[in-house]
Parts: sequence; structure tokens; C-alpha cells
Amino acid sequence: MNLKEIKPRLLMGPGPSDVDPRVLEAMSRPTIGHLDPQFLSVLNEIRDMLQQVFQTNNRLTLAVSGSGSAGMETCVVNLIEPADEMLVCINGVFGQRMKDVAERAGAEVTAIERPWGEVFTADEVAVALQEQGPFKVVGIVHAETSTGAAQPIAPISEVVHQSGALLLVDTVTSLAGMEVDVDGWQIDACYSGTQKCLSCPPGLAPVTFSPAAVKAIDERKAKVQSWYLDVTMVRAYWSAERLYHHTAPINMNYALHEALRIVLEEGLEARWQRHALHHRGLKAGLEAIGVRHLADPNHQLPMLNAVAAPEGVDEAEVRKRLLDEFNIEIGAGLGQFKGKAWRIGLMGESATERHVTSVLTALETVLVERGILRETGRAVAAAREVYSS
Repeated sequence: MNLKEIKPRLLMGPGPSDVDPRVLEAMSRPTIGHLDPQFLSVLNEIRDMLQQVFQTNNRLTLAVSGSGSAGMETCVVNLIEPADEMLVCINGVFGQRMKDVAERAGAEVTAIERPWGEVFTADEVAVALQEQGPFKVVGIVHAETSTGAAQPIAPISEVVHQSGALLLVDTVTSLAGMEVDVDGWQIDACYSGTQKCLSCPPGLAPVTFSPAAVKAIDERKAKVQSWYLDVTMVRAYWSAERLYHHTAPINMNYALHEALRIVLEEGLEARWQRHALHHRGLKAGLEAIGVRHLADPNHQLPMLNAVAAPEGVDEAEVRKRLLDEFNIEIGAGLGQFKGKAWRIGLMGESATERHVTSVLTALETVLVERGILRETGRAVAAAREVYSS
């Protein structure tokens, strides 16, 4: 295919999100060596900006070469040694994936589960810690991308640390779209991805480790399972030592550098508020045409809206129509929601009133044609009431 023929889309799925032209322009800057002093200055600034976005003073904060899943694997394989006990909280696909990664790293995994769309209480985690522990690590997903559920972290952190365990948190979808307070919530290991609310192309995974996590890593008896993701070596490249480990993706780091600048120029709180506003606009519009969210109403993500496809609708056909005729991408349901749901992303550059009204207009048009709705206009009108207020 001639790359010049690729059509632009409104990216409103579970990722990637739309990318600011400044970020794309940054990627086109000259490729230089991974040990060039200019590039090392870029890495230093990325680390400093990531600390601000993660809200942490952790010295071991960096961007792993790989997607958000590489961030998950980095945190797990560095903290876990064979036969270590780990508790994983599962209420969707990505909790299940964390369990799989931990088992592959040799952990003895205990899982607790909640129905999809619901979240865990601190009491539920405390019972598991008391009755099935002790555990070295407790893993939980902050923003479960498969269900649209937002997991409160602070109360979970309190019971985890009372038990003496380390807390590992997945913020792939939440970072830069809602509050993530690594130090305030006492998170020991945290990972994310560039392609969601950071609005950078996929390819890097921000990670950060607390002093307690670093101590656990330094006291390992076994080598880290993955040579490529071993932070005892990778950190030497990101530190003043500058010891070569692998060739960093130069231009992807340029992109992340510019994306982080954009996040901090907007301001974290302003960015969180923007995502929340457009979630309210989208939700009002969808409710006006009878489309409901699947996550607990008290714990819904602003940037990832998992909604039930109306009865009698071929959800895959609707997604195809949106893509082919309206150039709008939304996501399919995963796992238990496969074939029954749409996942509508409002992430970073994709969290705007234009995105909200565009997807609502397109959905109404398709649903009227299918006889599910009698007229168009209600969804957009409901969303605009939110914006006007």
C-alpha cells in the first residue's frame, strides 16, 4: 500500500488516540545516536516530565522500549522471582493478563475476582491478604480498559502496605487522563503506555519504581527472567553511568518528549477536568438514545466508555459503518463483552467536543437506518446541554 493513501481517522477506540501534529513533527527530527549527548539530554527531560505526570519523586522512572504490555511485564518480572507469592485482582481482561504474566515469571499467583464492570473494596483485598497471604506483591488495574471501570487505589494501598506487600498498579489507560498519584497513593511499581491519554504513538511504556521496590529488585537472588526488560541494567543507561544496554528508539522518545510537554503545558488538573467533561457529554448523549454504560455508575472511567450495544444490533457492522463511512474508529468488546459492547475512547487529543458530537451523530444515523431509533438529533442535543451548562 502507498502510505500516502492512508486516510486519517477520528481515533475513538481503546487506543491509540489521535496525535497532536507537534508530536508527529517531533518524530521527524534527525535521528542521532543513542549515546549522543543531545539524546541523553532528551532522556533526562523525559524522566523529569514523567515524574511530574506520575506525581512521584522516584529516581527509577523511565520509558521502556515497548508498548504498555511491555510496561506490565517489566514491573512484574523485576519484582517477581520464582515461587514468590503474588495476589492479582481481576475484574477484566487486563487483570487476567497480569496474572498470566506473573505465572510465566514463576510466581505463585492467587487471584481474587469481581464481576466485570465492578471494582474491589479495600475490605475484599484485606480479607484475601489475611486469609491467603503473605504476598510479596499485590497487582491491580487502575483503569480496566475492557470494562470502563475506574478502581479506587488509595484505600487498597493502605491495606496492602499494612500487610507488608508491594503494590503494583496498571495505569496504561488512566495516566494523564485522570488522577494518578504514585507517591500520594504509595504505589510501589506503576506502568503505563504512550498511546492512550498521553496521545503519543504506541511504542514506549513509562514505568516508575518506589525506593521499596528498588530495594526488592536489588536484593533479588535470581536473575530477572527477561534480559531486555531487566531494569538493573536498563537503569544504568538512563542514569549518569550511561552504560549501553540496547539501542533506544530515538524518534519515539522525541515523540514522548513532545507529548509530555503538551500534557504539562495544559496542566494535569485541567487535563483531568477536560476528560471528565467530555465523558459527561458523551454519556448524556448515549443515554438520550438508550445506550447504557456497562461499568458501575459510581466508578466509570472518563476516557474509556464501555457501553452495551442495543438489542438486535450487529455491533461489528455498526463499527464497520462508522469506520468506512464516517472515518471514526471505536472498539469492540473483549472477553465477556465480546459481541455485546462498544468501547468508545476519549483519550488525550481525542477528548474534545468535536469527537463527542461526531460519534453521536454517526451512531444516531446508523441506528435510525437500522430502525432502532426513529429520528436523529437527540444524542447531540443532550451532549450540548452538558457543554452549555
